[in-house]
Amino acid sequence: MDESSSPPPHPSPNHLEEDIAIHIFSVSAAMVGVCITVISIVRVVIRAEGVNTLADDLLALDALVFLSSCLLSYWALRTRKKNRMFRVERAADIIFLTGLSVMAIVCVLIVWAVI
Repeated sequence: MDESSSPPPHPSPNHLEEDIAIHIFSVSAAMVGVCITVISIVRVVIRAEGVNTLADDLLALDALVFLSSCLLSYWALRTRKKNRMFRVERAADIIFLTGLSVMAIVCVLIVWAVI
């Protein structure tokens, strides 16, 4: 059996964990920008339509949630101790999922206010 047909080696669990932290870091940073952009759009709709909604306030809070997730995932990437990395990464993951949940609620509020 030659080397070219052998299956690729499986990545180590530590490598997979670092990949998760990298993804949380990059997506959280992007979501902060999305929240700020949507706040601007909601403010324009509020002025044009005369509609009042909590969406912009929740989005500002959500931007802070995504920012904290981004900072925690960066910390997880920079730490040298594996135990600490796993704990910090888990916290970043939970906070990130919380931010996504709040974003879904905000989407419902925006649709409800516009209709």
